[in-house]
Amino acid sequence: MTKVLTVDTPALPPQGAANRPRGWRRFRRFVALPLAALALSGCTLPKFGVTKGDTTSSVSVFHLWQWFSVGAAIIGAFVLVLIVWAVLRYRRKGDNIPEQTQYHLPLEVIYTVVPLLIVFVLFAATMVVENKEVANPTNNVAVNVNAFQWGWKFSYPASDVVVVGETTQTPTMVIPVNTNIHVQLTSTDVVHGFYVKDFNFSRFALPGVNNVFTLRPTQTGVFFGQCTQLCGLYHSLMFFKVRVVSQSDFKNWLAKNRNVALYNASTKITDQQLSTLVATKYTGTIGEH
Repeated sequence: MTKVLTVDTPALPPQGAANRPRGWRRFRRFVALPLAALALSGCTLPKFGVTKGDTTSSVSVFHLWQWFSVGAAIIGAFVLVLIVWAVLRYRRKGDNIPEQTQYHLPLEVIYTVVPLLIVFVLFAATMVVENKEVANPTNNVAVNVNAFQWGWKFSYPASDVVVVGETTQTPTMVIPVNTNIHVQLTSTDVVHGFYVKDFNFSRFALPGVNNVFTLRPTQTGVFFGQCTQLCGLYHSLMFFKVRVVSQSDFKNWLAKNRNVALYNASTKITDQQLSTLVATKYTGTIGEH
């Protein structure tokens, strides 16, 4: 009697398909995924998605953000390497239960102490930058900024100069370069937001609150500003400009726009509004803008 043997032949790949190892395909996916995530995040190096700004405080914040981003990238890469190493090193190789380790004191000390040190360094660096941000050093120029629906008023107490503008009348705050500018920000009605994009700077203008801060611009030019808090019907038109000029040009501008009567009348109206918190529209002559 003849015995028939059957042989199973392996399945062949489709005609024309490349017979590439699976390992190569997995490697490509492993590399492509993080690269795609980096590209889709829109991360720009070395700025990490943030502009430097044109004031001393914004530069300090920018450098702090850079170091934070570099530290996060290093820590993230290290954690990713540990994950990949653990997956490959301790992947399943059979049905036997691997050796179990209950304690590893040196390793536990390392992954407890190192994160604490990292947090301490980040906290200390943040405190240094924040102290510079909120400090009020000796100031050379004082500007009182008053926000109202829907405009801005910039007053220069030492020079009897006032600049007012609302909605379509965009006012301009003129300040000298490389000078500490002491700003007192107020609001006579609702919450507004004083924001200058190129300064990387924003502060709330709150009714009944004097918000005091210092700016020190490092570049001359004209910079765009706007209100960043929804404050009513014409919020979208509440713009202003900051023009940074040289010391000599600033002195000439103050001398040209000095108006004692206008300054006193405008200051009296603002003081009444701040004391009663009654929203009142500005009328009469609009200052230089």
